[in-house]
Amino acid sequence: MTFAFDALRRWPDIEGEGLVAADAADRLILDESAAARAGAATGDVVVIGDAYGALALGSAWDGCRGIRVHQDALSGERALAANAAELGLADAVVSHAELDAELVRGARVVLLRLPRSLDALRDIARLIAAHADPAVVVVAGGRLKHMTVAMNDVLREAFHRVDVTHARQKSRVLIARDPHDGGDPAPAAARVEAPGAPGGVEVRAFGGAFAGTRLDIGTRMLLAALAEASSLPGGTSDDPWIDLACGTGIVAASLALRHPAAAVYATDQSAAAVASARATVDANALADRAVVVRDDALQARADASASLIALNPPFHSGAALTTGIAERLFTDAARVLRPGGELWCVWNSPLRYRPTLERLVGPTRQVARDPKFTVTVSTRR
Repeated sequence: MTFAFDALRRWPDIEGEGLVAADAADRLILDESAAARAGAATGDVVVIGDAYGALALGSAWDGCRGIRVHQDALSGERALAANAAELGLADAVVSHAELDAELVRGARVVLLRLPRSLDALRDIARLIAAHADPAVVVVAGGRLKHMTVAMNDVLREAFHRVDVTHARQKSRVLIARDPHDGGDPAPAAARVEAPGAPGGVEVRAFGGAFAGTRLDIGTRMLLAALAEASSLPGGTSDDPWIDLACGTGIVAASLALRHPAAAVYATDQSAAAVASARATVDANALADRAVVVRDDALQARADASASLIALNPPFHSGAALTTGIAERLFTDAARVLRPGGELWCVWNSPLRYRPTLERLVGPTRQVARDPKFTVTVSTRR
């Protein structure tokens, strides 16, 4: 019996027409790795970047056990758990929140969905080269439209041999062997001039974190608007300012640096973002006033518990463009805000989120706008 890819779901991530839980690249990676996985001992197989469990559960279906899995997105981690339970394979996979040595130590086969970020790929490749079995085989694949020749070069920085397979169904696999020059991931570092942060902000970014060590123009506009506010509600230890979908934590750090007595709370579902934000907090000596949490939206926060939330919402779910993620974040922000609490949000002007914010959160006013971005403040009704 073949593995039922169609039985997989994306839940609790956004679901809808055109949003799939498995694709042709997953099938090709499993086919190209079949010989390497045959006879693998318990714990030999590691999966990295599996969106919703297709690679890990496809391997488990074929008999592999003790499969270690790292997924950057917490929603993907939870989708894997739900899909594994539905298929009766929960005991075959072990999720690892951290991209670290324990994930890949002694691995003989690594299945990898290629990340778009070359820095993220470099972190992964060097980690495998440092800690996997010297005979490890890395089977890395993706959709052709998201692959570049530069990915081959990055893999060659950590593996002497990189082979390229024939394309199939607009997908391709790279097979890397003979590791060398490995190392643990370390964040890139930069000092960034940020509106409202005297002296700038030390930013740290692991591979794959949004914008890296740069201050993107949307976040810059949001910070400028926050800096111009005469006063901001909350900011106490029991009512911290929340940086939702925090990325590298630059908003939380900027607010804490501008307001030396303020407490901040940064959250993101991306493991790379959370690791980056924690490093940013440490680099700015803010650990006593800043908390960084990996969470799916604000599930760890109580209803009506916050006075201010800042948000630059993503609009990608994997490779797909969707407004569903922003609407989900708006909804959870509304749940967590106290009556009268404020959601400060920057968004791409063409997306026209204002009616959605009015409906989900409350009265919304525009505080800044240019052709690319709009900053609004929505008050919880």
